[in-house]
Amino acid sequence: MSMFEVSRVSVEIGGDEISFEAGKLARQAGGAVVARSGDTMVLCTATAGNLRDVDFLPLTVDVEERHYAAGKIPGSFFRREGRAGEKATLTARMIDRPLRPLFPKGWRYDTQIVCQPMSVDYEHTYDILAMNGASAAVAISPIPVPTHVGAVRIGKLDGDFVVNPAEESAEELEMDLVVSGSSDAILMVECGANGVTEAEVLDALDIAHEEIKKICAAIEELRGKAGKEKLEIEEPKIDPGLVEQIRSSHGTKLDEATQIPEKLARQDAAKAVEEEVLQHYASASDGEDPDPERQAEVSRAFEELEKEIIRRRIAIDKKRPDGRAEDEIRPIECEVDVSPRVHGSALFTRGETQILSNVALGTSRMDMRVDNLGLVESKTLWHHYNFPPFSVGEAGFMRGPKRRDIGHGALAERALVATIPSQEDFPYVIRVVSETLESNGSSSMGSVCASSMALMAAGVPVSSVVAGVAMGLIKEGDDHVVLTDIAGVEDHLGDMDFKVAGTSEGITALQMDIKISGVTFQILGEALEQARAGRLFILDKMRETIPEPRKELSRYAPRIEQIKIDPEKIGALIGKGGETIRALSEEFEADINVEDDGTVQVYAPSGALVDACIARIEAMTKEAEIGDRFTGKVVKTTAFGAFIELTKGTDGLLHISNVKPGERVSAVEDVLKQGDELDVTVVEVDRERGRIGLRLSSDPAVEGKAADELTQVGTGDSGPRGGGDGGGRERERLDGGRGRGRSGGRRRH
Repeated sequence: MSMFEVSRVSVEIGGDEISFEAGKLARQAGGAVVARSGDTMVLCTATAGNLRDVDFLPLTVDVEERHYAAGKIPGSFFRREGRAGEKATLTARMIDRPLRPLFPKGWRYDTQIVCQPMSVDYEHTYDILAMNGASAAVAISPIPVPTHVGAVRIGKLDGDFVVNPAEESAEELEMDLVVSGSSDAILMVECGANGVTEAEVLDALDIAHEEIKKICAAIEELRGKAGKEKLEIEEPKIDPGLVEQIRSSHGTKLDEATQIPEKLARQDAAKAVEEEVLQHYASASDGEDPDPERQAEVSRAFEELEKEIIRRRIAIDKKRPDGRAEDEIRPIECEVDVSPRVHGSALFTRGETQILSNVALGTSRMDMRVDNLGLVESKTLWHHYNFPPFSVGEAGFMRGPKRRDIGHGALAERALVATIPSQEDFPYVIRVVSETLESNGSSSMGSVCASSMALMAAGVPVSSVVAGVAMGLIKEGDDHVVLTDIAGVEDHLGDMDFKVAGTSEGITALQMDIKISGVTFQILGEALEQARAGRLFILDKMRETIPEPRKELSRYAPRIEQIKIDPEKIGALIGKGGETIRALSEEFEADINVEDDGTVQVYAPSGALVDACIARIEAMTKEAEIGDRFTGKVVKTTAFGAFIELTKGTDGLLHISNVKPGERVSAVEDVLKQGDELDVTVVEVDRERGRIGLRLSSDPAVEGKAADELTQVGTGDSGPRGGGDGGGRERERLDGGRGRGRSGGRRRH
């Protein structure tokens, strides 16, 4: 008899079974569930720790990748996992965002959700399993979350929607949409796309919600089998009488303070009113220190009144804190070439949000190596986002990117990637960095705008300009208002944060967080259409500054050119032991990458060096044709002529009768010796016999003549081929050199 009391439920989603199992692993955790689909398994735990005296929700979500889950060893020096990578961080954020608003107000227990992939089959993605497993772990734990959360991925592949598409098809998806929700409502959306319409997004959300309902039902079934008794918590009460007292005494002042257009001035004015309220309602009359509990009670009442005033003014009176109309976008100013030595830079200012984006271009050897549990091994485009404290008028620590920074950078990257040319068309690695210099609402969408302009300023041939706008929602009873270009206070007090980025043709990225359950598909459709109008307005403003990508790269940018050569000539380019390609690299200060299919990338500090290097490579690797001119060295003299090295491994014959035009020479050695350099022209090519016939380029019979005329000139060689060498040949050392110079996979020199 087993010592484990195992409970298991399953549900079919998109043709695959997803199972949730509890009772076998991690039994001391508050709740532990193994979520499984195919051979992908994720252990998800949710544990409530000690009660803390804090005024925020102490919730932490961690996704811990273990490389052994995919049969891999970490690529780090220590061969051990370190700080969570981008994929793990983004998955943790997708778990956190829909769950966090569901925790009861006043929950102050240290709470940690940990998801750890145990096995990965590269078909079923672990992020969706982690999201569902985390909700299941919370459901069976003592944590009193009122509803379950399900998650599903909707892909658009070849024009059709696919539920939870296979991981291997990720790069082929026209849309990659991750949705979390309860059985009643959509709660969170993440989307990257190649330009889909608003109607397609709504259709995908509708499909996703039907699948989410099935998952929530399965989690409820598991809770019925393995759920623990929930902790009881008393939510902090707000005294309605105290709220009314503050309204009577300070309501007018607060109303005026919250209508100041400038963010910092509005915050200072509201803070001054709050201090007056605390002094009036929470100060000790006998000179003793104020009662902390009373101060907290008054602060809660003040915050409730402030929230009510602002929300009512927006939703019912249709008046925003800064006086804008509901669909009005703040003043926009754009500028490019802000940083003179950067390969491309742009400054985007929208109201009190300001972003400086900078682009750096590099070679393929600078690609980002990805060491995680996914199939992608490297990236040639990435976007980083920074949010220093001074951007909001604060002083704080600068200790690397936070999870929010990573998430915002990834969102902007998703918005831009659909417009980036392929490596074949633009063989550069691209890094974009957005610096938030000032923030009052949607710096991530400001980053999309600034970065798109910076890419065009850098000369990256993007297919379209991309803009982003953040939408909000305030819903009071039956009244609601959708807000375009939300500011910070509207985000903080609103019911929805809805970021949409895209081109004039369609959506390329979308992120949505909904805090209430009453957001209908009709409201979502209204928000999407309003966002489209806002996006088109912003795109027009950006095009006024830079309408299209520049034709030339910055003079400070490296130059990369790509050519194709005959794969049979790779050995000649590399040379014996790599000597030829090393010599080229030194001569032209170039990095030369050679692929097995004959693709050659040349990178050098200037265009002139790149062009000269490519010309040399083409000369070395092209087949000799009649009329081609070469400067070659004498490598061998014979009784009937001299062999001239045209390119590495390919010789031509200069017959003795042409060694000194117009004069008879008794011996080649009387005129030429090994090592002499000659300017020669090809006058005959016989591939079947391996013959390349040459004449001196200064020979009157050759000079100034076109290729078709040279076919009649001849080599002057009418006799037998001495020594059996033939009139020309590709020397055997070509194959030997190539064999010794090649190795499997990519070459880098």
